[in-house]
Amino acid sequence: MDMNTIYLLLAIGLYFAAMVAIGLYASKQNSDLDDYLLAGRNMKPSVAALSAGASDMSGWLLMGLPGAIYAAGLVEGWMAVGLVVGAWVNWKIVAPRLRSYTEVSGNSVTIPSFLENRFKDRTHILRIVAGLIILVFFTFYVSSGMVAGGKFIESTFGPDSLYAEGISINYLTGMIVVAGITVLYTLFGGFLGASLTDVAQGILMFLALVIVPIVVIISMGGWDAVVEGLRAADAASAGAGDPVDHFSLFANATLIGVLSSLAWGLGYFGQPHIIVRFMALRTAQDATVARRVGITWMTLSVFGAVLTALVGIAYFQANPGTTLADPETVFLVLSSIMFHPFIAGLVLAAVLAAVMSTLSSQLVVCSSALVEDLFKVGGRTASPKTLLWMGRLGVLVIALIAGLLALNPDSSVLELVSFAWAGFGAAFGPVILLALYWPRFTSWGAMAAMVTGAAVAWFWSEASAETWEWFGLYELLPGFVAALVVGVVVSLVTQRSRRVQRRIDAEFTGAIDIVAGRDPHPDVAPAAMTRDAAGGSTAAAADPHAQA
Repeated sequence: MDMNTIYLLLAIGLYFAAMVAIGLYASKQNSDLDDYLLAGRNMKPSVAALSAGASDMSGWLLMGLPGAIYAAGLVEGWMAVGLVVGAWVNWKIVAPRLRSYTEVSGNSVTIPSFLENRFKDRTHILRIVAGLIILVFFTFYVSSGMVAGGKFIESTFGPDSLYAEGISINYLTGMIVVAGITVLYTLFGGFLGASLTDVAQGILMFLALVIVPIVVIISMGGWDAVVEGLRAADAASAGAGDPVDHFSLFANATLIGVLSSLAWGLGYFGQPHIIVRFMALRTAQDATVARRVGITWMTLSVFGAVLTALVGIAYFQANPGTTLADPETVFLVLSSIMFHPFIAGLVLAAVLAAVMSTLSSQLVVCSSALVEDLFKVGGRTASPKTLLWMGRLGVLVIALIAGLLALNPDSSVLELVSFAWAGFGAAFGPVILLALYWPRFTSWGAMAAMVTGAAVAWFWSEASAETWEWFGLYELLPGFVAALVVGVVVSLVTQRSRRVQRRIDAEFTGAIDIVAGRDPHPDVAPAAMTRDAAGGSTAAAADPHAQA
């Protein structure tokens, strides 16, 4: 084993050790299930913002986006535009009201429990269906993260690796290491552990995406040299009969393709592992600061990823002696060329951070679906310590099932992630928006919207564009629109008792009052709700059905 490999292993080993240490620290802060699943609703806005960003972006930010831009140019950047705009709107219109509404409506700590409390659903059907949708989708989503981690370790330290010599780690070993470390700090740290590690991972990702392109630009002699290299690459592609205009947002673009890319932004409204961060904020007003921090992080990180691809094209064009076998490795290869092996190892750790941050967040959401939305439904309960350990057991069970699914290294990561994003966005996005902004939205409308969104997204993904060209549109958009329409129509033709509707109207107004900084009506605020000196609030869990 040569010194370069030792430096790489040392850097990644330090990263792993830091993540485990953070998880163990967070475990000491968890005294009950609410702490484990939502950090006691006491999360600082900067932590929530960076945690949401890191758990959202995954490996797409450091590998998928740079690879797409490298191969086809800025026309592949429409997805990034859609995601940034969607994230901003999500923080703007969903975050503050979801934080306040989940507080006044039974102090809900999960999305399914919020939906049950919001609609005063005594049957528990809505909560169970929502919990099962989350559980099924996220089990496969977690599996895809494990597959990505295993493939990354194998490509980095495997027998054909460009980054290490004298060591050979296969896919299975890599998958077990990445999954094992992630499960370890999530198992004990819970939501707080996942969020604090997300902050460290988000900072690491951000620094890597800023530093790598800057160093390449300096090494090439400035931006003019980069532009010259890009023009030379465009000319070479034209000469080869496959022209690419790397500077154009419209070259080879189609209407369906652009709409599909922009539609990814709609998915934010329904992603449980992202919007749960809104619920954990100290106050609804913290959403403003969190939005500014989160969108600044996201915009600069996306810009860094795009810039990495562009400078990579110019660098390899100007240095024909160096090659790039896979466009998605442009970020990794540039870091291995430009930096000392220890620094390159930290950059490699940033890619692992992107994968592991998403994985940990999804494990916590799966645990909450098992314990909070399936075990506790119908009034079953246990002591706080028992529920806390049940939450940890839920993480372990989901991780084991996902690990079994991830044993096949040929699993399709990107297709699974794309479908899961569309499924969550179409099934939950319209429901969340209507629940927060339309008091006449009914439980039947919510159920119909969830089922319609998921069904249309699945049907559209299976349909062939050869039958109708618009079937080539990303399934999230038609699924989202169909769910929105069905939710409104069904709600208009179904009714609730006046007593239940009055209670819903009172909570709806109370949520708005909290967002505006006003105290809610006494009928809305449980007696145990207190306001601390900093202006925050904590609502004691109340029985929403008794209140109704």
